[in-house]
Amino acid sequence: MKHHIYDGKIRTNHSHYIKGTRTSSRSRSSLSANIMELLLLLPFLLACSLFFTVSMSAKDACDSQINDFQHLNSTGLHLTLHHPQSPCSPAPLPSDLPFSAVIAHDAARIARLTTKTPTSRPTSLHHDNKLADSLASTVPLTPGASVGVGNYVTRLGLGTPATIYTMVVDTGSSFTWLQCYPCSVSCHRQTGSLYDPRASSTYTAVPCSASQCSDLESATGQPHGCSRSNVCVYQAVYGDQSYSIGYLSKDTVSFASTRFPGFYYGCGQDNEGLFGQSAGLIGLARNKLSLFYQLAPSLGSSFSYCLPTSTSSSGGYLSIGSYNPGQYSYTPLVSSSLDGSLYSVSFTGMSVGGSPLVVSSSEYSSLPTIIDSGTVITRLPKAVYAALSKAVVAAMGGTPRATGDSLLDTCFKGQASKLRLPAVNMVFAGGATLKLAAGNVLYDVDESTTCLAFAATDLGVTIIGNTQQQTFSFVYDVTRSRIGFAPGGCS
Repeated sequence: MKHHIYDGKIRTNHSHYIKGTRTSSRSRSSLSANIMELLLLLPFLLACSLFFTVSMSAKDACDSQINDFQHLNSTGLHLTLHHPQSPCSPAPLPSDLPFSAVIAHDAARIARLTTKTPTSRPTSLHHDNKLADSLASTVPLTPGASVGVGNYVTRLGLGTPATIYTMVVDTGSSFTWLQCYPCSVSCHRQTGSLYDPRASSTYTAVPCSASQCSDLESATGQPHGCSRSNVCVYQAVYGDQSYSIGYLSKDTVSFASTRFPGFYYGCGQDNEGLFGQSAGLIGLARNKLSLFYQLAPSLGSSFSYCLPTSTSSSGGYLSIGSYNPGQYSYTPLVSSSLDGSLYSVSFTGMSVGGSPLVVSSSEYSSLPTIIDSGTVITRLPKAVYAALSKAVVAAMGGTPRATGDSLLDTCFKGQASKLRLPAVNMVFAGGATLKLAAGNVLYDVDESTTCLAFAATDLGVTIIGNTQQQTFSFVYDVTRSRIGFAPGGCS
């Protein structure tokens, strides 16, 4: 006899209910069997309920991060930042992204940061018959593969009425752009719809005669172009030959309910490269066309952030405006032989377990040093890296070693959070010291291997990458020409 559960009661296939009255032995046997089945199912049902509850809690937490933090108050503009591989990211990178892609991105990014060579090959836009006004511009045609891999993401609104877009944030870029309808040549996949200039009542295409058109070369390192209808054309080219090309445009940018009219940005018509699922890129470097510099007259000439880890249950933040000066240790911003839009500082020392590295102090200043939000693995002068590697290996004693590669060659078996690690400090001019936690020193390559999150550089620049910056609060105070940092920034 088959049994079914209806309204909390067990019904036989004869359609009579089993009540709490005297029944046949066969009915009592069937009732016992069904009770046993329910008892056996109970752990599974409880597990499903717990999983659903946890999943919904995680979703609610992510929704809260994305939707609730963006606001403007008396201290400035405050936005949520997401790690590119965080489950809460509104534009996540592929879950199966190999570590080799991260390393390839880093190498390409550093090449871009250290050289800005104008390109010379004609863009496909110039020949594309889908574009009514063809563009006279130049750009490499090789598709890229890794822009945005190391960059954190946030959201902004653009147009009137405003539409929200997810964007990567980059202290090493000066120009802000996003993909635009009709994407005359190429667009990568993104979260949400494309920006459509036709739908905004405040959109304006910038003419070639505008001063901002001439400013593009300092912002992008590339010459600007001019369409046959006299619209200014930008090209933003990255180290792995990923790029974005389109029209220089002006519209209203908004965050929560606060609007900033007259914002200059790029309306991308040909966009090649892996940008996750973001709509484009926000530039925060020291240039008059960066988002930071355009908002500074309204909000103030400083910005701060905390970069969360990939596993953080709470997001980080990006704030533009005033800050609490008492909580930071400061080091001066300095000029260098590099691009003047980058944030350069003086690197003066490192210690492991309280002991300075065995290396000449002049080695720290042998190369210019920049702080960059999009580079993952910090690059050090060769002699400094060799001394750091030796000191960390010695301090970790009998910790089993793992096989590394040509870049990350100091590796251990296990994960950073489970290993005993000596204190590692980085010191900058003025005595400002980054006291690194295990997660800032080691990078988990996979489930069984972790490596020193530093590498030797052969490209003529020391770069303090985002692994070392994670969970610290960093402030970039351009007015006072200084950078400050403090622990516990994301909490």
